[in-house]
Amino acid sequence: MVDPDAPSPSNPTEREHLHWMVTDIPETAGVRFGNEIVSYESPRPKAGIHRFVFVLFRQTVQQTIYAPGWRQNFNTRDFSALYNLGPPVASIYFNCQRAGGCGGRRYQPVSG
Repeated sequence: MVDPDAPSPSNPTEREHLHWMVTDIPETAGVRFGNEIVSYESPRPKAGIHRFVFVLFRQTVQQTIYAPGWRQNFNTRDFSALYNLGPPVASIYFNCQRAGGCGGRRYQPVSG
């Protein structure tokens, strides 16, 4: 799970911030049966509306995957290339905003 909008959507100098990484999830089981490489860090956006993205890759072989040395500036594409994972098989995102926050992406109705 990554935040491509860290620390703020208008200035994402830490994109992609890595919040969670699990590998070796069996196809017939849930994530709790996988190997947690990077422990879960809950979203805490400080400014604006952030996207949090889950990306799923198919591992064709079981291999040792090492945790990156840092969470900020993680690169999903580089990680995929390093471990020969190929393109994602699925992804989904959600938006998150600090309680009482303002700014960021907002729906603007088209006046006609």
